[in-house]
Amino acid sequence: MFNTLASFGATITLAAALVSGTATSSFAADAKPVKIGWAAWSDAEFVTKLAARLIKDEMGREVDLVQTDVAPLYQGVARGDLDVMMMAWLPQTHADYFAKVKDKVDTLGSVYEGAKLGWVVPSYIPESEIASIEDLKKPEVAKKLKNTVQGIDPGAGLTRLSQDALKTYGLDDYKLQISSEAGMLTTVNRAERSKNWFVATSWSPHWMFGKYELRYIADPKKALGEAEHVDVLARKGFHEDNAEVAGFLSRMKLPIADLEKAMFTAQETSYDEAVATYIKDHPDQIKAWIGKD
Repeated sequence: MFNTLASFGATITLAAALVSGTATSSFAADAKPVKIGWAAWSDAEFVTKLAARLIKDEMGREVDLVQTDVAPLYQGVARGDLDVMMMAWLPQTHADYFAKVKDKVDTLGSVYEGAKLGWVVPSYIPESEIASIEDLKKPEVAKKLKNTVQGIDPGAGLTRLSQDALKTYGLDDYKLQISSEAGMLTTVNRAERSKNWFVATSWSPHWMFGKYELRYIADPKKALGEAEHVDVLARKGFHEDNAEVAGFLSRMKLPIADLEKAMFTAQETSYDEAVATYIKDHPDQIKAWIGKD
């Protein structure tokens, strides 16, 4: 248990927020809530809230969602303060975080594969001007970009890799503008409206590819890594204490295209509505995850 939940951000009990009803068994009613940690990234928010909804609806278990930054997520699961996190980007993005806790956590499986990190530019920038990170060295390109790469959270693996990429490509005159996902998206939205040039750190899956016409620029030196898998990590002993939930989480797998579509729906409506829509549109998939196929 946390000494104080405040340090881990807002805790959301999903009993009233997502569904109504009673536990399906006296065991479920008496069991402690499943405590799932998540960071405020759109892909993490959707998969976490989807899992929480199904745990509540299908298993009659209460769920507490604990929002925090990436480092406390790993620490919380390793200490047993959190039961689960669903956004371990491996093998490279979160390599440093995972290395510190790998002997103190269990991996339940990958919730999606083929995830990608990179830098994106808007499609209205000609590829003849920017096709690769190498092209950012061009004086005229650097001027139009104001020698800035728009970044996200300071603790994100993508931030660390982007800082390394600036060194790898010799972009000494560039600054990585560390901000947040929301800050990065605000910059992108503002630039898109006026057709200004920008380069931003990004990743797939992300709903922004459904809203804006963007393209990844080449990373010939692989400074930002290659394809990743996103894993579900659990505290030691969670599977023994919560076999049904752990089995469900180990089977929960989303195709990237489906996830991006759902994330875009969440932006246009709400995450609760996007979760409900996904469940309605994928009954066979949900049955397989729950173990009812």
